[in-house]
Amino acid sequence: MSLDTHIEKVLWTPDQILDRVAQLASQITHDFKAAPDPPLIVGVATGAFLFLADLVRKIQLPIAVDLVRAQSYGSGTLSNEAPTISLDLKLDVKGKHVILVEDIVDTGCTLSCLIAHLESKGASSVSVCTFLDKPARRKVRIELVGDGKFYKGFECPDYFVVGYGMDFAELYRNLPYVGVLKPEFYK
Repeated sequence: MSLDTHIEKVLWTPDQILDRVAQLASQITHDFKAAPDPPLIVGVATGAFLFLADLVRKIQLPIAVDLVRAQSYGSGTLSNEAPTISLDLKLDVKGKHVILVEDIVDTGCTLSCLIAHLESKGASSVSVCTFLDKPARRKVRIELVGDGKFYKGFECPDYFVVGYGMDFAELYRNLPYVGVLKPEFYK
């Protein structure tokens, strides 16, 4: 069984992904190089793990990295719009600028929950760096904290996508590209 046969079409190749990640890291480096303290990078597990690893290796600042886990999909293809935080941060965010690194923002419910969580812990500002942005599915307005910025890798059409860390029922994260999963594999 070849994973590639489960994919209807490839949206972004490994080379396109790495080029865009380098551009995002360069922009973050530029935006925070004059800040008195470097940002704290918080990756959202598990989907953002590959994006997070590639991104932080390209940021030219002395950054700290932590992880948070929020769940909103279970084994389905639609967000349940009631995310829960199942793994909290180890590092203290009080008074810090946080860059929340996401794999994909679609409804915005999980992201809004995480931003509110970081704000409640005292983050002075919260930025978002998402690999994919799917505004066609947005249900809530994203409210950043303080001087927060919104960085996005690619705008994603309204398809169910997998690869580069993103999954269906915990599968397909290991694909080196982002592709549209054939419906017969998730229906």
